[in-house]
Amino acid sequence: MALYAVGDLQGCLAPLERLLEQVRFDPAADHVWLVGDLVNRGPDSLGCLRRVRALGDAATTVLGNHDLHLLATAEGVRPPGGKDTLRPVLDAPDAADLLDWLARRPLLHSDASSGWTLVHAGLPPAWDPGTAQTEARRVEADLRDPARRQALFEVMYGDEPTLWSPDLDGYDRSRYTINAFTRMRYITADGALEFAGNGPPEEAPSGLTPWFQVPGRAAAGHPIVFGHWAALGHRVGPDWLALDSGCVWGNRMTLARLDNTDGDPARVTTWQTPCPT
Repeated sequence: MALYAVGDLQGCLAPLERLLEQVRFDPAADHVWLVGDLVNRGPDSLGCLRRVRALGDAATTVLGNHDLHLLATAEGVRPPGGKDTLRPVLDAPDAADLLDWLARRPLLHSDASSGWTLVHAGLPPAWDPGTAQTEARRVEADLRDPARRQALFEVMYGDEPTLWSPDLDGYDRSRYTINAFTRMRYITADGALEFAGNGPPEEAPSGLTPWFQVPGRAAAGHPIVFGHWAALGHRVGPDWLALDSGCVWGNRMTLARLDNTDGDPARVTTWQTPCPT
């Protein structure tokens, strides 16, 4: 069985189909991970949701910030933004089933056999893998309960709190967890999440460090595959693999093969396909 991972779709279905065809993906034998942000900005969010859902057990996707925004919009918490391309999903005859399926996706997925962990944005430096699992499961329980999901979306938007503490509780803890898993890029010198910068690390604002380069981060040595950061692009680190190569912005979509790598990003094989604007 081959295990693949693919970068942010954001409504770009045709490039995904080309990559799956290129590697001769067989849903009866192979598995594909998706780093989240299946929807928004691109031309076919509805098609992406239907395609990934139809793969059934052959696909695992985590939630990204655009996926959560779609769910919150469907709940009436936020109207669609000017750049959103979510209306075809909201108006689809199968919208209720698709949205319920999406709300039941995890924030984090770990696979002991391959050694890899899948998230959308990353793991904050203060979290070891066990803490990350615990915090993900707590928020996922709220997302999977319709009444609790509505209440969570009402308070989901916002940057605070930016510093992790095991003493955080209630919606402050949930908001931190969601922001860490789905929005994080840079970390301040005192360990806080910082959302001001989204450019490449070479252009990082003063005093900010990419989360995966923070010295002594608690999950170091545990291989992580993630997306979210189009300006970072496809890059390989000692224990991390970035796969968002900016398809929705007219760049490329990246697919990587993770099995038989023993969690070593340097052993990963990748394929890319152009994404016309």
